[in-house]
This record gives sequence, structure tokens and C-alpha cells, in this order.
Amino acid sequence: MALTNKTIKNALEISNLCKTYNVKGNKVEALKDISLNIPRGSFFGLLGPNGAGKSTLINIIADLVKKDSGKISVCGHDYDSAKNKAKSALGIVPQELVIDPFFNVKETLNIYAGYYGLKRDDKRIDELIEALGLSDKKTATPRSLSGGMRRRLLVAKALVHDPDIIILDEPTAGVDVELRDQLWHYISKLNKKGKTIILTTHYLEEAEKLCDQIAIINKGKIITNEKKENLKKIFGVKTLIIETDNITGPNLKTLTKFGEVKQDKNNISITYKSGEIDYKELVNQLHQSQIEISNLSTKETDIEDIFKYLIHK
Repeated sequence: MALTNKTIKNALEISNLCKTYNVKGNKVEALKDISLNIPRGSFFGLLGPNGAGKSTLINIIADLVKKDSGKISVCGHDYDSAKNKAKSALGIVPQELVIDPFFNVKETLNIYAGYYGLKRDDKRIDELIEALGLSDKKTATPRSLSGGMRRRLLVAKALVHDPDIIILDEPTAGVDVELRDQLWHYISKLNKKGKTIILTTHYLEEAEKLCDQIAIINKGKIITNEKKENLKKIFGVKTLIIETDNITGPNLKTLTKFGEVKQDKNNISITYKSGEIDYKELVNQLHQSQIEISNLSTKETDIEDIFKYLIHK
């Protein structure tokens, strides 16, 4: 049921989105003039601390919460004037494990496909069940499934109508490592086939491994939205760790022109901005300083470091 016009650059476009809640007589701004474009075919990470506005944003896209103002376009369909077409392009996996307990796995998926006006297609449903490792559970009712199996069923429900955009809201919360790996293997395959994936997660290593673009939201505002590699170039630093046996001998002041120099026991560390160091000159300086090097290693800033820096900043 894919609806994307192949000429459309952005799968999701959000413009000047605002949402205010009334909490005990006080107005709380959950979203403050959010604008965000998510490229078609991207694996997009939406990160932020608890209470940052991620869930409000996703719930508005899912039509569970009404926006105060702003516009949303899904695969070129305006959310206000063409809501059915827009929603048909979305597959959303929510945080909550809410599933109808009265129908088995296969019945649940067939019923859910019917919501989108799809004819019964047992072959398609069986392929989806197999792909998500639910084959031996297809006649089981959701209440008999483990938490991990219920999570797989939620993913299957979101994919049953072959949406262009798949939104995963904390999909691996409380999920074991094996299931997590299986899920990401399958989702990555869908992304390679052209599906747009939008992921929220507190497992920042997941975002670093999977996403090609990352936006960070905090206190209702988007504070950065960049390609993953650009984020590392803009905010990232590298640390060169030099292990030496003559730590008391060399003059370390000569190294400060390369970056921040620290000394710890038999280690010298130089922290510098990525791409802003002449390695040839550094090696020559180390030689001139008579530093006897026993080992060299580097440590690079990861997405978690950048996330913490931006949130606390």
C-alpha cells in the first residue's frame, strides 16, 4: 500500500508545530515551534531526555494528540486536508504493549489489515509472521505471549499495510539482546529497500549504529538536526593516548599547540577537534620531545558524548 511519490524529497515535513498542555491551571509548552524535515529513505533518529517532547510529537503524527498549530505533510499529503492518505503511509510501533487479547496472532494481523481496506491475503500475513519470528505463535493469543513476542506482534501490525514510513517509539525497551538484534536486522533490510525509518530510543548506541541522521529535542525544541557524520565533525573531538616509559623526561608544553594535553601516570593524552591536527607535525614533535612511545591509541567522541554535551549545554 505504498503511496510515496518517488519525486518527493522528504518523507515527513513538520512546520512550526506547537502544543501546549494545561496542567493544574498552568500552561506547559510541550512543543515550541518545531520544524523538521525527514528525508525519504533515511534511517532517522529522534533523541531526547524524558519529557523532551518526543512522545508528544509522535502522538500528534499518530493522530492521538491534537496540535495547537503548525503543519504536517506525510509523503506529500497534507495531514489536515488528506489525513487518510497521510495515515496510510505511516506504520507506528508504540511504546505501550497494547494488543487486543481476544484474537490470535494471525487473526489480529488480518483484522488490522482490514482497517486499511486490504483484502485478506494469508500469504502476505504468513510472510510477515515468519519474518518476525512468530511462526510458531501464529495461533497463540497475545495474552499468552512473552513481552518480546508481543513487541514483535506490534511491529508486524505496523507493517501489515506496507507503509512508506515506519515510526519506532522505544521499540527495544525491555527486550532481550537476541530479539533486539533480530529486529534491527529486519528493520535495516526494510530501510535498504527504501522505507523511511524514524526511531526514538534511550539506547544511544543503537542510534549511533543504525541512524544516518539524528535530531535531538530538548524542552520542546529541536536543538540539532544533522547527518550523523556531520554531528561528529561539528561537536566531536578525538583523543590521542600516548603510552610512554619516560613520563618525567619530556617537555609536554611543546604539545599544547595540538590540543589539550593531560598527563596520567605513564599516559599522555592530547584532545583535539576532529580534522584539525597535522599528524606528521605531531609525530615529529613527539620525536623531538624525546618521548619514548610504547603504544598509541585514539578515542573518538560518540553520539552519547555529543548527546550529553548538547542536553547539558
